[in-house]
Amino acid sequence: MAFLWVVACLALASTVSGCGVPTFSPSVRSGERIVNGESAVPGSWPWQVSLQSRAGSHFCGGSLISQYWVVTAAHCQFNPSAHIVVLGEYDLRSSSEPVQVKTVARAITHPNWNPNTMVNDITLLRLSSPAQLGPRVSPVCLPPANMVPPANLQCVTTGWGRTNPNSQALASRLQQVVVPLISQNQCKQYWGNRITNSMLCAGGVGASSCQGDSGGPLIYQSENGWTLIGIVSWGNSNCDVQAPAIYTRVSQFRNWINSVVSQG
Repeated sequence: MAFLWVVACLALASTVSGCGVPTFSPSVRSGERIVNGESAVPGSWPWQVSLQSRAGSHFCGGSLISQYWVVTAAHCQFNPSAHIVVLGEYDLRSSSEPVQVKTVARAITHPNWNPNTMVNDITLLRLSSPAQLGPRVSPVCLPPANMVPPANLQCVTTGWGRTNPNSQALASRLQQVVVPLISQNQCKQYWGNRITNSMLCAGGVGASSCQGDSGGPLIYQSENGWTLIGIVSWGNSNCDVQAPAIYTRVSQFRNWINSVVSQG
């Protein structure tokens, strides 16, 4: 399956405050692709996490939403006994970055997750110890429940997924790409009735995420900072940059997220 990433370029505040405000300002221009894409500014997406095997092999992305919680895709099949969460990562090949390596106390997948239809593709990870927030590690904002974003909203998606559809190699440095949201009707022209109200579609205009990006963020920028609108879910198996990719619509799950998080 092909998988995706999140949105646009304004100078951001120089201090971490609340959510969605990186210390290091992103530099994002439209027209880049994660497939043959561009490296992010180090530290500019401080909520991006890498899900890894205990041997250090990256397999999915995720987003920090508070000191204790990470959101990712259910299809990533995170196993707390076999996997870890790495915060503050930029270059997967570097051993000198000040990353935080966290074990997970609980992985809570949406009770109605369906791997056959990819409906409800969301899992929450509760870290065993709190993230130490700072310039390179801070949470992204969550959207209000049932928010309906406008079509053509420019978003950004980020990850370490494949950058070349002809190679299985993952990116070593965190990649980013700008992709527009497209309407459900447009998306159904590609994917038919597989598209449900719990999904968002983005891309299809020469940009795509790819395998290894799964679980990572699709974000957009508002006056208050960057907001997590989608989770990289599924798409075309050959990372076709003309086909829209599918994201889990986070606003549809806001009440479920609040319920799980409130229970600790």
